[in-house]
Amino acid sequence: MENYMVCNCKQVSHFDIVDAMQKSTHFDDVLLAFEDVQKLTNCSTGCGGCYPKVLDIISEIMQGNVR
Repeated sequence: MENYMVCNCKQVSHFDIVDAMQKSTHFDDVLLAFEDVQKLTNCSTGCGGCYPKVLDIISEIMQGNVR
């Protein structure tokens, strides 16, 4: 899997989001998981443009498509 920048404002990579999701306790709710990831990485707290990308990654992780 290739790493890439998801949140340019806060310099949060795909791997950073995957790592944060491993610490999340909300694997049944995408929005609560997003809040956990946001707290750990500060993603989507700048311009907010990465919000949909972050949600997509979280959804993929929850579906088991990303490890």
